[in-house]
Amino acid sequence: MQSKANNSQDLGKSNVSPEASTLKPVTKEEPEQPVEDSSAAQTTLGNVLEAAEELWPKSLAEDWDAVGLVTGRTGQQISKIVMAVDPTLEVIEDAIERGADLLITHHPLLLRGVTQVAGTTFKGEAIHRLIESGTALLTAHTNADSAIGGVNDALADAFGLKDCVPLVESKDGLPEEGLGRVGFLEKPMKLDDFAERVYTVLPAVAGGVRVAGDRSGIIRKVALCGGAGDSLFDAVRSHQADVYVTADLRHHPASEAREAANGGFPYLIDVSHFASEWVWLSAGARALGNVLNDLGHAVEIEVSQVNSDPWDFVLTP
Repeated sequence: MQSKANNSQDLGKSNVSPEASTLKPVTKEEPEQPVEDSSAAQTTLGNVLEAAEELWPKSLAEDWDAVGLVTGRTGQQISKIVMAVDPTLEVIEDAIERGADLLITHHPLLLRGVTQVAGTTFKGEAIHRLIESGTALLTAHTNADSAIGGVNDALADAFGLKDCVPLVESKDGLPEEGLGRVGFLEKPMKLDDFAERVYTVLPAVAGGVRVAGDRSGIIRKVALCGGAGDSLFDAVRSHQADVYVTADLRHHPASEAREAANGGFPYLIDVSHFASEWVWLSAGARALGNVLNDLGHAVEIEVSQVNSDPWDFVLTP
């Protein structure tokens, strides 16, 4: 057997240098940095929370989720923000080294209840490092998944989809808000060619991209869900999608979906959980910067270049 990794951008696990191109997603432009303005108001964490709520309302979060402020005081000054997928110790240390006052992550650090945050555990150590360094932590998870311009819209844009609607509409949101997206390719494509597009636009990770379906099958209607989406197969079928792109597809749901399709639609494309959500960070950074600028605040915003995908290499036949 041969060791092979996704070579779409030849990602190095520990490469956090600013000039690294390995983790940069396919976006039309880099996050805009604010123009220094001596008349701009000092920015507090409370100001950033106000902007974040406008972009990623907490009301859009799933009932089981834990979003919002984790560490930090609303009155503390914020001059630099780093955005990342996961609040791992490596991501936190990198943000501290970059001089960040605030780290915004997609995944929660404390999703389930805890009874202690002792530094003897990695999550406790993370809390200690954040507080000791004066670095606030904010989580935008399923609220950022469902929001307009959030994770799923960023994926749809990266894949070249048009006329998108939510895969599952939000109970408390606008018609355009909800989990996943369903949209159309500009022109029909072979499954093989579309899978190559998916492989190319996502950051490189060891697991690569897995595909189930006829390589030569023609597709146009695409369903997607950033992160783990194998609970949404009923919605995928109700939208009559030709292919479903999501992450963390487990054996039984994937096998049963293919059995039910009897060799036809929907085909399946399984991608990295981390990679599917990392694409959003640049768009999220731009949107947050624009809202803060509109409020009269000049804040530097960077996207973390730390690869927090848990897998290091894969063996294939």
